[in-house]
Amino acid sequence: MSQGLFTQLLDLACGAFLLAAVVVLWRRELAAIVRLFALQGIALAAIALLLGLYEGRWDVIVVAAGIGALRAGLLPYLIRRALAVLVAGRAQGEERAYPHSEEVRETQPLVNVATSLLTAAALTLLAYAVARPLVELDPTPATRALPVGLAVVLIGFFVLVTRRRALAQVVGFLLLDNGITATAFLAASGVPLIVELGVSFDVLFAVLVLQLLTVRVREAFGTTDIDDLRELHD
Repeated sequence: MSQGLFTQLLDLACGAFLLAAVVVLWRRELAAIVRLFALQGIALAAIALLLGLYEGRWDVIVVAAGIGALRAGLLPYLIRRALAVLVAGRAQGEERAYPHSEEVRETQPLVNVATSLLTAAALTLLAYAVARPLVELDPTPATRALPVGLAVVLIGFFVLVTRRRALAQVVGFLLLDNGITATAFLAASGVPLIVELGVSFDVLFAVLVLQLLTVRVREAFGTTDIDDLRELHD
């Protein structure tokens, strides 16, 4: 693969990676947010795959395949299953559906959509400013895309702070993890296979725990709104 083609494809994958995180701030339907997270997982796997192909490293290619299976397949499936459980409840042994349940969307985020998108733009500019000294140390196509990973980390933090539904916060946590993974790949041309496997299993375990906790909270209190749960505590 020539350097020119590699640079173009890498820029395309990084652009899709960042765009998916920004659009998460725009959408309120949890199902749409999960689909965007799956698309971001595909973009992250593409970044790793391009680095592996360009450098001829089979271990990075294997890691890219694992990232695609986990972050674009298994994790979105687990979140969708938790969302389906939240939407469908049981009352006195009989199933009842909630087609218009508020659990399927982020009804009242702490920051509105317009402000969220402006904040995402500001965080992206901040990431480029912070990463500039690092890029100047070794200006390769990969390191020049490093601010994208940092921007997604910041956007993931922002989602965690501003979203009130438990599942939306789970997605924010996963966006944060995707950003850290992308930063590691772009800064160091990948991570050792054993390290990525360990991190992936940790993330999978965390999502399984959060999925179970979200369902139990919904069954116990009838909502997954963090503010409502805080009021119960008070």
